[in-house]
This record gives sequence, C-alpha cells and structure tokens, in this order.
Amino acid sequence: MLNTAVKAARRAAAVINRASFDVERITVTEKQHNDFVTDVDQAAEQAIIETLLKAYPDHAVLAEESGASKNLNDESEFAWIIDPIDGTTNFMHGYPNFCISIALQQRGVTTQAVVYDPVRNDLFTATKGAGAYLNDKRIRVRNPDRVAKALLECGHGADPRALVEYLKLYELMQPRCQAMRNSGSAALALANVAAGRSDGYFEKRLKAWDIAAGALLVTEAGGIVGQFDGEPGYLESGDVLAAGPKVFAQLVTLLSPFA
Repeated sequence: MLNTAVKAARRAAAVINRASFDVERITVTEKQHNDFVTDVDQAAEQAIIETLLKAYPDHAVLAEESGASKNLNDESEFAWIIDPIDGTTNFMHGYPNFCISIALQQRGVTTQAVVYDPVRNDLFTATKGAGAYLNDKRIRVRNPDRVAKALLECGHGADPRALVEYLKLYELMQPRCQAMRNSGSAALALANVAAGRSDGYFEKRLKAWDIAAGALLVTEAGGIVGQFDGEPGYLESGDVLAAGPKVFAQLVTLLSPFA
C-alpha cells in the first residue's frame, strides 16, 4: 500500500512539474478569501485517486478538492486522505515550497504516509510501527532540552480569525525560541519536524488532509503530535502541535491557553 501511495505521488508530481514550467497559464479559482484551487490541483488529485483506486477499488477517499467518496463512513476499513498540492498559493507564485500529501487510514488509524516535495525530490514515507524515512534513509526528530534552543514553524490559514490567533502566538513564541518560520505548507512543516530540520510546528484550523500524513511521519520519527493542550483529536479539531518530547511538553505549557 505504501508503494502504491508513492506511485500515486510521483504521478501527481509529473502533472505538477509540467505545469510549473508556465505558472502564468494556470487557471486559478478562489474558493474563499485567500484560499485558492488551480486546475493543476484538480488534475494532480485525479491522478492520485486513479492510481490508488486502480489498485484498491473498494477503498474510500477523502480528498481536498473532490471531497469524500460515497463509500466513506464510520465503517470504512480503508480510507485514503489526499492533498494534491499542500501549499497551493506558493505553487501559484512559483515559490518552491509545496508538496503532495497522501495518508492511509485503517479503521480510523493512520497506517501509511507519503509526503513528496517535487521541487527537491524529497520523498518522506512512514508506516505505522516501522519508522519514518527520507529518500529511504531513516529520520529522527531533534530533541533539544528547551524551547530556547528550538527553530519553530507556525502557520495560519485564510480565515481572518486564524491570522489574529497567529499574531498572538507569534508574539508569544518569537522571544522564547531561536527563530520562527512560516513556510505555507503544513505537510512539509510536519515533515521538517520529522527530519530534524525544525524542532516544532503548530497551527490552528487545519484540515485532515493537511495533517494526516505529516503527523505519522513525526510520530514514527520519535516525536509527539497533539492538540495545543497535548491531547489527541487533532485530525478532528484541526489544531496541531508537533515536536520532540522535551519541546512538546514545554510548548503545551505555553500554548494550552490557546486550545
């Protein structure tokens, strides 16, 4: 199943890479204020779904652009969670920070994850209980002993309320850590934590397709993922906090008032 997900991600990347040569010709639609979808998102998503369902025709699908398949319900044994381009605004502008995110849930538990960065050709994969990998090399989270040594990532979505919260969070955290970054891709931010490129990530009001694959990467790399109060349920709430164990505990103390 992981190999099939990798195949699907690479097919989507081929669609994206062809389009990236001429971003001016991409058709853009605004779903809501500052929340965009392109014809490339839709074509990439279709390529992913076709690849997955050819191999597993009975599996359910939850995808950002096309939504939930008719057979997705609480009884679904297998469900694929797909974001064809996480970081669409970056992609639209030719800003090289976006990725393809594919996760597989079995009876509600995420068991497989693929996050593929087509710009850097970085392939992040994880299988529950078998570790996380970047281009077939095992990865681990960094685990500094305090937030003051940490490079943190934080983002915000298109919702104006999210921006207000983000500014408050930034004001709180920037003086307490080494530096903060906002990359515009939740899935890549989580992959960065898993690979030890950053030490923590937090954001509110995300969707399951933004989080599912990246969260498994982090936990399989030895990190912890939860809500701002440290509790599970981030896929349902959309509020996610991810870090190595020591930084995670300190971030929960700092961020729990925002839960």
